[in-house]
Amino acid sequence: MSPLHTPLSNLQLELLQLFAKEVTDEELNKIKVFIAKVLAEKAMDEADKVWDQENWTEEEVTRLSHGHLRTPYGK
Repeated sequence: MSPLHTPLSNLQLELLQLFAKEVTDEELNKIKVFIAKVLAEKAMDEADKVWDQENWTEEEVTRLSHGHLRTPYGK
């Protein structure tokens, strides 16, 4: 079986460079908050795209949030 060769993403390369440097706990916390904000913004942008594509209304989102959309599994 041959090993899986997957190149590192630009984010992984940047993080590896960051990991080589010593940072304070305060700097580390700031980095974590920044990453969380970037990922949350990306998720919101994707949600906005779906909202627009599906022409959702507030009522539709409320209905979806109260529904049970789990995949039924057979016994």
